[in-house]
Amino acid sequence: MDIAPKNCLVTGASGFIGFHLSKRLLESRMSVVGIDNMNAYYDVNLKEARLERLRPFEEFTFYKCDLTDKPAMDAVFENGRFDVVVNLAAQAGVRHSLEKPSSYVNSNLVGFANILECCRRHNTQHLVFASSSSVYGANTQLPFSVHHNVDYPVSLYAATKKANELMAHAYSHLYHLPCTGLRFFTVYGPWGRPDMAPFLFSKAILAGEPIKVFNHGKMRRDFTYIDDIVEGVLRVMEKMPEANPTWNGKTPDPSSSYAPYKIYNIGNSQPIELIDFINTLQKALNMEAKIEFLDMQPGDVEATYADVDDLVNDVGFKPETPLDIGIRRFIDWYIPYHKK
Repeated sequence: MDIAPKNCLVTGASGFIGFHLSKRLLESRMSVVGIDNMNAYYDVNLKEARLERLRPFEEFTFYKCDLTDKPAMDAVFENGRFDVVVNLAAQAGVRHSLEKPSSYVNSNLVGFANILECCRRHNTQHLVFASSSSVYGANTQLPFSVHHNVDYPVSLYAATKKANELMAHAYSHLYHLPCTGLRFFTVYGPWGRPDMAPFLFSKAILAGEPIKVFNHGKMRRDFTYIDDIVEGVLRVMEKMPEANPTWNGKTPDPSSSYAPYKIYNIGNSQPIELIDFINTLQKALNMEAKIEFLDMQPGDVEATYADVDDLVNDVGFKPETPLDIGIRRFIDWYIPYHKK
């Protein structure tokens, strides 16, 4: 069933994806309530700069709020009647989860439980939530399909995202809350996160410093441009998940259910060798990188590759922005932003 949402809650609104999604929704004249705890996982000034581009929209309201603060979350839902809630707030980063595991439990588990409860009690029509390609973990069958089993995460971050999918399914089953989970694949683009490769590598190359390349460059990532991610989210928001009439408990399909629940991959379906990614970045910067090859990091996987057949079949969209175009747009933003 399709819906036409008018009032949306976007958690993590000052984050990379949350900012871009909120901007697109506001440009479409939707009403957006954004929340974010503005934590210092990375530069808060970047988060503030994103928010400054959302505040001029009359239909935008922002609350500084943490998902783990249940009374504050209750107040946000009491003040708004949301057609769709898009949960993009989370403690991100695979490697950081090795150092600060408690922050992932609080933000990604306790916080998500509060989102589910608020959606249940306030009759939200549709909950769309961010999962991650990291849930595929030890699975080496490529491309990664939403119909694959994902019971072997290799990082706590991935485990919390898998847990989110399970928690959402429980609420979908118990309370008939329509839930759609989105497994994002290596998102990049303007206003991106400083802990991601495009940002880290560009900063190092411009400073003449070596870039750290793990697994000796033998990594492949399904780099997906931010506009493609946002377009996928927008289309899914309007597509209410329904019970799968062919779902069978003896041979369960992990991507759907007898309840109103669905999982999608959103990825470019064109995995890129890390060395090719670096070469593309060098061309865009017109500078040569100094490379420091290192061993594989704990929690990392060698390759990601999205099968997006379900996304194409259900909402008619496939990410297709070529890497060279996406990197060029990123650099065109990055250099002026860091000259301020």
